[in-house]
Amino acid sequence: EVQLVESGGDLVQPGGSLRLSCAASGFTFVNYAMSWVRQAPGKGLEWVSTINNYGGLTSYADSVKGRFFISRDNTKNTLYLQMNSLKPEDTAVYYCKKPSDRISSQGTQVTVSS
Repeated sequence: EVQLVESGGDLVQPGGSLRLSCAASGFTFVNYAMSWVRQAPGKGLEWVSTINNYGGLTSYADSVKGRFFISRDNTKNTLYLQMNSLKPEDTAVYYCKKPSDRISSQGTQVTVSS
């Protein structure tokens, strides 16, 4: 059974940084690209970033490009999202997922506010 557990969300001031983690189990992590998506209060799901299975290829939404950085450690079956220069509009629940799958995890709350 696929299990994804996100962590690292917090309340942070504008301009601050956070690193999110996603621990994966139940599938062969290294065989799959992985994505971060987010859902802000009252809004739909927004794709944030994707990384290929070995980590050599990444892509980002324009809204986070240059501020967020996705990475993975295949030895630890863990996906990361380094978020810098955070803005209030980054406030959302952040989820990790395989690009072709639906969300199946609880997510982690990121709140950017002074």
